[in-house]
Amino acid sequence: QVQLVESGGGSVQAGGSLRLSCAASGHIGGSNCMGWFRQAPGKEREGVAAIATGGGSARYADSVKGRFTIAQGNARNTVTLQMNSLKPEDTAMYYCAADTTRTTCDSGSWSGPSQYNYWGLGTQVTVSS
Repeated sequence: QVQLVESGGGSVQAGGSLRLSCAASGHIGGSNCMGWFRQAPGKEREGVAAIATGGGSARYADSVKGRFTIAQGNARNTVTLQMNSLKPEDTAMYYCAADTTRTTCDSGSWSGPSQYNYWGLGTQVTVSS
């Protein structure tokens, strides 16, 4: 089993920044595809960014390119999401996810929620105008 715990959500004004963290524990190897997803009320869960913890290119949704940065944290099996220039449309519950069946985040499939087999409980991000 793998446990994922998110932290760092909160409320900010448009243009502000937040940094989310995801800590993975349990039976997780050193190389997995880990991603951040978000879901706003009434909308489908969408992929925001993903990174292979064993090394490799980061993936981003077009809507966040240039504003969000995903990176491996200083601690093992942690992933962060730095969110800058936040917009009201970024308001959502943000989830960390891990795909322990892959060592890379494929360009064609990383954003599909069904690819991931472990999920955190989420952290709320609210951006006011």
